[in-house]
Amino acid sequence: MFGMRLDHLSYVAGPEGLASCMQRLGSTLGAAFTDGGLHPSFGTRNVVLPLADMCYLEIVAALDHPAVDRAPFGRAVRDRAAAGGGWLAWAIRVEDIAPFEQRLGRPAARGHRRRPDGFDLRWHQIGINDVTEDPQLPFFAEWDIPDTEHPAFGGSAIRLTGLEIAGVESVVDGYIGVSSRQPLDGIGVEWLSPFDGDHGVVAATFATPRGEVRID
Repeated sequence: MFGMRLDHLSYVAGPEGLASCMQRLGSTLGAAFTDGGLHPSFGTRNVVLPLADMCYLEIVAALDHPAVDRAPFGRAVRDRAAAGGGWLAWAIRVEDIAPFEQRLGRPAARGHRRRPDGFDLRWHQIGINDVTEDPQLPFFAEWDIPDTEHPAFGGSAIRLTGLEIAGVESVVDGYIGVSSRQPLDGIGVEWLSPFDGDHGVVAATFATPRGEVRID
């Protein structure tokens, strides 16, 4: 269960649309997102912003495509957008996804995203169904590409410094199999009561060249 680290945060564009959401968050952070391309099997597309420490922020939107109804991730994005958009999930990168398949009792799903330059990013992921039921939980991804092709490669001057998660730390620890502080090392996490209407990621704080920025 070792070799885990935060891989990315997913934020869903709401009624404003992907382009406007990208401009809004990019302006807030003082950085430009880049076109990440399409998830053909999920019926979604995204834009990405590399952060420091080999993690990244993505803004994702559902397409008018039949895959959205078939894929758990597509449905989760569509439903979050219908609810106004905002934070969807946090993802943990693992070196080997097999132990998590054993823990959760099901196989990981294959994922891929074709970048505008034609490169096909490939990975295995598991846990989206659980996130849909309980948004405090992360999902897991094992990348099948070199680190030089990872969306966070090269980094940036923007660093994720804090997360506010509406949930119960012990529940998340039990789901991951180790303390959630391991993959979130170096990131301040505030666990909020999950009984006040919010569930899952509520806000993220970033250190930027312009100073501290909080996005809720």
